[in-house]
This record gives sequence, structure tokens and C-alpha cells, in this order.
Amino acid sequence: MSSIIQLLPDHVANQIAAGEVVQRPASVVKELLENAVDAKATDIKLIIKDAGKALVQVIDNGAGMSITDARLCFERHATSKIRLAEDLFSLGTKGFRGEALASIAAIAHVELKTKQDQEELGTQIVIEGSKFISQEAAVLPKGTSFAVKNLFFNIPARRNFLKSDTVEYRHIVDEFQRVALAHSNIHFTFYHNGSEMFNLPASTLRQRVVNVFAGKTNEKLVPVQEETEIVTIHGFVSKPEFAKKSRGEQFFFVNDRFIKSGYLHHAIMAAYDGILKDGAQPSYFLYLDVPPNAIDINIHPTKTEIKFDDEHAMYAILRASIKHSLGQFNIAPVLDFDRDANLDTPYSFKDLEGATPTIQVDRTFNPFSDDKVNRHYSGGSNTTYKKPAATSSWESLYVGLDKEEEFVATSGIEFENEMITASLFNDGEVEQTVQNTYQIHRKYIVSPIKSGMVIVDQQRAHQRVLYEQFLTNMTVHQASSQQLLFPLELYFSTTEMELIADLKLSLVNTGFVFDDSYTEHVVINGIPVNVVESEVSILLEQLLSDLQDGIPENSFSQNDSIAKSMSRSLAVKTGTSLTIKEQENLVNGLFACKEPNVSPFQKPTFITMRVEDIDKKFAV
Repeated sequence: MSSIIQLLPDHVANQIAAGEVVQRPASVVKELLENAVDAKATDIKLIIKDAGKALVQVIDNGAGMSITDARLCFERHATSKIRLAEDLFSLGTKGFRGEALASIAAIAHVELKTKQDQEELGTQIVIEGSKFISQEAAVLPKGTSFAVKNLFFNIPARRNFLKSDTVEYRHIVDEFQRVALAHSNIHFTFYHNGSEMFNLPASTLRQRVVNVFAGKTNEKLVPVQEETEIVTIHGFVSKPEFAKKSRGEQFFFVNDRFIKSGYLHHAIMAAYDGILKDGAQPSYFLYLDVPPNAIDINIHPTKTEIKFDDEHAMYAILRASIKHSLGQFNIAPVLDFDRDANLDTPYSFKDLEGATPTIQVDRTFNPFSDDKVNRHYSGGSNTTYKKPAATSSWESLYVGLDKEEEFVATSGIEFENEMITASLFNDGEVEQTVQNTYQIHRKYIVSPIKSGMVIVDQQRAHQRVLYEQFLTNMTVHQASSQQLLFPLELYFSTTEMELIADLKLSLVNTGFVFDDSYTEHVVINGIPVNVVESEVSILLEQLLSDLQDGIPENSFSQNDSIAKSMSRSLAVKTGTSLTIKEQENLVNGLFACKEPNVSPFQKPTFITMRVEDIDKKFAV
């Protein structure tokens, strides 16, 4: 029998590796930015077009590469980061497997320009789908320029699996922010389709966080600093009042490498226990410095998960350090045993003893006596008491009251008759005031019908009513708006502001009125009639959280997503007590909808119980 096992060609092996390394344009951005950081660059530019599908280019002023290294870097498992297997446990760089550039070159058009500082000429290499095209000398500045064009050009199936430009751009921004936050000493610039999106000069860590997320980020940061033998922790956490529904602004960095850890996230939530609202998520930017041999970062292909030697100690230290920071800056309630100096005894009275008060009683005092002499009352003071003069002619106060002319004539005054008030309603109108709906456990509304009764879920029913109202307003463009006496100013991060800009037209159709656009905040002059002013920030925050994975390209799908999010936020919640009028309006509004049977999220809104079904329950 002939052998059936054979070695794969290099271009096939590279495409297989590319499936692990390059999942989307954001993966290319991550690899190229990390290579630029490892090259000791102090200025890095990221240029993308069409959300990275057409172009991803990274330009740095790092060390550059020689002619031999420029050609060798596209070979599989070629790296300058490690030499021995033991080096995997003492890594101080980003990438180290040597598969990134080879995988990227296998599925894209790659152009590399690089030059070392001591060389007069640089090297320019062009590769298309692992196929070497050209290599020539060129006059170049110091550093490296890596351009990746037409990603997945030779794998159309993979290209079809990419999401919309909005979604892919969001992933690129996430990767850029992670690298930029980890290296505040490097100047980063980000361009998308010719527009400058980020310009982050080298600065302190706090200033870098503020520059990345803009808005009022500086006001909500609480510094965290802790140094132990196991780990050194520094960074920032947010104040509880700035917590959000989404988990967007949460960053862990271990040795300047972004990681994801549900275990450490639980430690932070434990530190916030008791001072956060239900479902709220705090923001945090925490940097952990640990010995390289105490962690294993080679357990995940994307290197976003890390294994710690002593996770329990890490958990306890992280929770304690955040609790200490929140208490130190009076964010969390603490037991204060410090005495107030203002409550101390004054120095001049320190050795004095209090005098015992004396009680003096005038035993000769008679309250019924006619004596006009002033008498001293008990207490020993000089204050005197004088008995008021007796009124001997008190009968004169009632003189004339028995005469008829002193009374006011009441014959001309008309009083409202109760019978007249009752006659305002006829018998038919009195019957309409009979209660036809009943609320059970502040969750369900029961209403009788001819065949039995209907039980309505008040939250789902209200979601359906609001959903169809918003969808109709956005389709017909006839939404009503209530003007605000004082405009609202709401601050959001740079990424959230871009989402709001994309949603602005649909929000206007629902009843929002925006002032001139700003770069870091929005000004709202009007809101929909069924929205309370205090709920505007919560509503927009929930909307951004629901659409953080991307806005649908189709306008109807976009309006549908917005209507669902707003109906979820504004619907009456379970546990809310409703008046009889509110119950009736909700039931009538539900059955006036086009699809009253289900909520916008395909959950049943009501059930019916026939009289026959109830009779069966009582049958013996």
C-alpha cells in the first residue's frame, strides 16, 4: 500500500496558519502595531481604508531591518524574539511565534519598506499571496512601512464572512486603543479614509486615557497604586456614579500586554460590591507588572489569556487595592475612627470642674393671691414674675351677642347641594367607572372578556406599544418632540460619538432635537414626548450598548434596532404599580397594535383563559 501522508506546500501551510492568525483586518492591525512597538519606535502611524479591507498600513520610526532580515521575516517561524524554548517563559516582547507576517503575506498584497539608521539605502519588497514579486533598493527614511492591501483577495469565501465596514472599523479601533493604552510613551496617529481619527502624543498614563476616550474621563478616574512581592498594580478605576451598562472601557494589561480575565474582573466587581447599581459595570484601566517567569502567555493563539502561577493571591491583592483606593478617595463608605478636634474640651477649661446647680423654691408663693408684689420664681435668677391683672368684668366681653342684629344674615347665602353634584352623572356614566382591569403582583394585568379573561404581561405589552410607535415615527417622519427649557449636555467617548453621529438621523425621526455637533459631547434641545428628561442619558447609553457590535447597513434594520432598544429602556418595568386608567390604556394600546401577540423580542405578551378551563380546575 502506498504512503498517504505528505508534506503540505508552503503556500497551503501559510493559508492554514492565516486562518488562525488573521481573522479580520483588526488582526493585521494588532500584529503590525506590536511589531512596531517591539522595534523601539517612538512615532507610529496607522492608516486604513475601507475598514482595513482595502489597505492597512503601519509606519514607524523604529530600528528597521537589514536586507537579509527583510526577506527572511516572511518565512514561517522566523523571529528575532526568542532563541531557545526557555525564552518562552521570560518574554519581554509582543509577538514571538514568527507566523504573523508569513500568514499575512499569504492572503494579501504586501509592500514592505524598511531602512536601518546606519544604512544609506533601504529595502523595498513586494509579495502577493506568498508569491515573491520584487525586491530592490530604495531611498527611505529610518524605520519600517508595512502596507497590506486587498486582504483575503485569494480567499473570497473568507472575505465574504467579513462584517460591515462599521463593525470591522470598530474592531480596528479596539485593537488600536489596546496598544495605545499600553504604551503611553509612544506617539500614535490613526487615519481612516484620509481623516485623522486619533492623534495621541506621548504623555502620562492618565493623559493617555483621557485622550483616547475624551469626554469627562478625567473626572471619573480614581488612581490605584499597590506594590507587593507578587505583583505591582497601577492604573485607574472609575467612580461608581459613572458606571455604564456595557463593558466597553475595561482594560487589563499584564507586562504591557492586553489580556482578558474573567477571574480578575470578578475581583474588581467584588471590590465594588454594595456601591454599584444592578447591572452596572465600572470602567478600569489596570496595569499589572509581574515577573515574566510567573506567567504563561502561550496558552491562547491570540495571546489575550494568561495563566498565573498564584491566581488566588492575585485575586486578593487586586480586590484589596481597589477597595483601598475607593475608600482613600471617599468613594466607598468606610469606618472612620479619627476623632474630630472641634469636639475636644478647650484648653482653658481642661482642669475646671462643673458647678452643681442649686434649686431655690419660694414656699410663700400663692398663685391665687391678690398680691401685686413681684415674686421671685425658683431658679435663683434675677428674672421676676408678675402676676397678670385680674379681669373682673369678663362678662362685658359677651355683651350684645344675644341681639339678632349682631348676627350675619345667612338667608341670602346659597350652599352647594350634594344632590346637584350627584346628578351630574347619569346612570350609564356611573357604570363606566366600574373597574375592568386588575393588577397582580405589579407584573400582570387581568381583564375579563366574553369567553373568560386575558392576562397581560405589562412590561412586554408596553414594549410592543412603544416599539410600533417609534417604528411608525421613524418611517413616517412625524414624531412629536417636547422642547427643553435647559438643553442637556451629554459626554461620550470618541467611539460612542461616532455611533451617535451615524444614528443621528434616526434619533431625530423619533423626536430628538440636537444642537450643532461637537467632538466630545452632544447638546439635546428636544426629546420625544414619551421620554422623561432624567432618562435621556440612560436611554442613549443603553442604545449604544445594544449597537456596540455595529449598526446595520440597511436603514430599516437600523430603525428596527433603535426602536427595539428604546422600547426596552422606556417600557414600564415589572414591579411598577399602575393606576386603573394606566392599566386600561396599556391593554387598549396593546390590542390596537399590528402584532399584539408578541413583544419586539418575540416573547408572548398575553395569555387567555376560557371559562371552560376555569371550570375544569374546580371539577371534582
